[in-house]
Amino acid sequence: MRLSTIHCGYFKLDGGAMFGIVPRRMWEKANPPDEMNLCTWSLQCLLVQTGDRNILIDTGMGNKQDEKFRSHFKPFGEQNLFSSLEQAGMRREDITDVFLTHLHFDHCGGAIWKNEATGQTELAFPNATYWSNERHFKSAMNPNERERASFLKENFVPLMEQKRLKFIPLRQNVEFVPGIRIKFFNGHTDALMAPVIRADNGREIVYCADALPSQWHISMPWVMAYDIRPLVTLQDKARLLGTAAKRQQVLFFEHDPVAECGTVFKDEHGRIKLDKSGLLSDFQM
Repeated sequence: MRLSTIHCGYFKLDGGAMFGIVPRRMWEKANPPDEMNLCTWSLQCLLVQTGDRNILIDTGMGNKQDEKFRSHFKPFGEQNLFSSLEQAGMRREDITDVFLTHLHFDHCGGAIWKNEATGQTELAFPNATYWSNERHFKSAMNPNERERASFLKENFVPLMEQKRLKFIPLRQNVEFVPGIRIKFFNGHTDALMAPVIRADNGREIVYCADALPSQWHISMPWVMAYDIRPLVTLQDKARLLGTAAKRQQVLFFEHDPVAECGTVFKDEHGRIKLDKSGLLSDFQM
């Protein structure tokens, strides 16, 4: 098994939205905002090469949104989805599976690509099967008011129309492929899927997605205002972090602009704390 971080650039989000009830005087020390109160966040996806499968987990924001949309989130950076895959030795045609943790635009926007030569949209990965789950897909098709602006149907309806989307059974620890099982979380959105990947050295890496978007969200009160069920997020985090500390799992942070991964431990008071953070390669994965 080979694991590679796929960098899709950076974007901006409001600091208050990302840190919820935490006062600015605390969170601005971790991620300093600009004059518009916007903080920088990463779009970090993961490529898993195992057996005859080349599995891409999430796809970033993509390139097809108009300038008005982009002005709200200010995407920037030299790296993008395709160039990062090329650096990992992959062509878009080589991807066999695209695993979508959830269908918010910054996680699945790259699933449908705008061909800049023709101006038309098409499947970003023409030979891939795309994966979601039925409960989450239904919530994306009929969104609540809090999530309506995050679920953009042009990102995922074409996958269903072209019969390229399949659903994963909604049960904890279901096996996706050998070596990858799925955890489900319901605080950020309905039935978010977090893959737990067992590397060749036996160590596990958890792709946290928005169940734990950055190392700064390890602290229990640091919950995003975007989450539809913040009290459930607390339960999700306690479960995720407790297991990570016990099993010495590596946590992959999709939106952390500083670190790709981290590990945690439980201190003498029973609180979960960050132990180490850094690049995926620092953890010998």
